[in-house]
Amino acid sequence: MIKKIFWFLFLIGITAWGVSALYYGDSRTSTWHIAVASAFGFSGMLAAIDVFRSDRYGQWQLSHLLLFFGIWVWWLSIAPANDRDWQTDVARLAYATIDGDRVTLHNIRNFDYRSEFDYQPAYYDKNFDISKLQGVDLFVFYWMGPAIAHTILSFDFGEQGHLAVSIETRKQLGEKYSTIKGFLRQYELIYVVADERDVIRLRTNFRNNPAEEAYLYRITGSQESGQRLFLSYLATINALRDQPKFYNTLLNNCTVAIWLQSLVNKDHLPFSWKILLSGYLPEYLYESNRLETQMPFVELQRQANINHLAKMADRSADFSRQIRLASHYLNSTDGRIVESGPN
Repeated sequence: MIKKIFWFLFLIGITAWGVSALYYGDSRTSTWHIAVASAFGFSGMLAAIDVFRSDRYGQWQLSHLLLFFGIWVWWLSIAPANDRDWQTDVARLAYATIDGDRVTLHNIRNFDYRSEFDYQPAYYDKNFDISKLQGVDLFVFYWMGPAIAHTILSFDFGEQGHLAVSIETRKQLGEKYSTIKGFLRQYELIYVVADERDVIRLRTNFRNNPAEEAYLYRITGSQESGQRLFLSYLATINALRDQPKFYNTLLNNCTVAIWLQSLVNKDHLPFSWKILLSGYLPEYLYESNRLETQMPFVELQRQANINHLAKMADRSADFSRQIRLASHYLNSTDGRIVESGPN
């Protein structure tokens, strides 16, 4: 009986996955997708009932497994693309040209927002000197409790300014984000390279449904580690322009991707469940001595909140400087990378 129960649950599991894959199709849900998904769901129901009607694998079970295999092969054939009808905010891919320590970032997003969905698109190109990299900052945005958050890294080049990179889903026109769709090859992956006045201010000043709470932390580490991390980001940004990849809710999201990029450094953090539950990433960094540790984490987190600073800075030309007026940030290395173990 235990064997039958496990087999029953297995059939239910593959049926749920297959129905979801067929329902969402290749980026769009049509009447045809709904019909086929319903038929496969009905097949799964018959197969599950068949488990308890026979001591052997009945015809409904075997037929359902064959259907599942066909769906799985079709699903694996879905390929990412760069030539879809994209939403305006993800329509242009950034890319970099590198000449030694000199890097030119192209298509840095710098939208002027009137509301979350009402904005004037704008982009610019900018030169950076990798040898001038002073620090790496982590932005964390919460909107649904302490466990789930969106994370963004920003690279501090001193007088040359800050460069933020947000790892996101590249949505098509009229498409909305769905956690389930994120498991099913429905969204391409995009590294949004942006001015902080764009990608940070969007979340602090204009996102209201739901509102987001923003926190800014300076990550400790060597300058060499920061440079390698930045170059790893650039390699991925250029690769996605030539060979698109799919976003994955669990395995290739905003936080897991940051950890994967950090593997270029020997002193990278071990993988942890606090990376999967991205809202706990700052706590994990704190426990690993990668954040300021001269105060309890609760106090550090309280001082790291920048919503009020971002609203005051708003469209200011020195937005990045003003959101860094929090006392914990100014007291932690004064904006410089510090050594923290081997590279």
